[in-house]
Amino acid sequence: MASGTATASYEMRFDSGRICLDLVATTHPGERLCSAERLRAWIAGSGLVPAGTPLAAVDEAWLAACRELRADIERLVGAELDGRPADAALARVNARAEHPPPVPRAVRAEDGTLLRRLRGPLLRAGVLSALSRDALELLTDPVARAGLRRCEGDNCRIVYLDTSRGRRRRWCSSEVCGNRERVARHRRRAALART
Repeated sequence: MASGTATASYEMRFDSGRICLDLVATTHPGERLCSAERLRAWIAGSGLVPAGTPLAAVDEAWLAACRELRADIERLVGAELDGRPADAALARVNARAEHPPPVPRAVRAEDGTLLRRLRGPLLRAGVLSALSRDALELLTDPVARAGLRRCEGDNCRIVYLDTSRGRRRRWCSSEVCGNRERVARHRRRAALART
């Protein structure tokens, strides 16, 4: 990501169903946002900004602020799932949501096609606001909130939004935790068959 734009790709997961939950998922299985470069890759992959958005301003201060917000969202979502208040985290998320989020606009490319760009520079407060607003919208929408689930995978604490038919999704990812569960189940059956 030498250029510092939103075009570089870094393998991050964006399968939680909401961008705020995808941010929280960056703590599992270990810290995925361990540098400003990784945060730039996450922002680019998240869709928070249009492709090609300059991200060179995303530095260690951005990283610290995103991690703080992530911790507050994780506390807030966990508390809501457990039926308990997390008023301090809620107050901090509400405060971050007050700033204007990044504003998109359409511009014409040289070939005449429309491209999405940001109106004005990308600001840290705007990105944090967009993430905070997503968390607040999720937790205040009764239908969406009812779809919140914790992954049933061993040692997985990821929370996701279950939008599957019949609301029967059990894992944050069928390919990751679901596959591990199926392999473990197969091994248990094979071990029983050998005895």
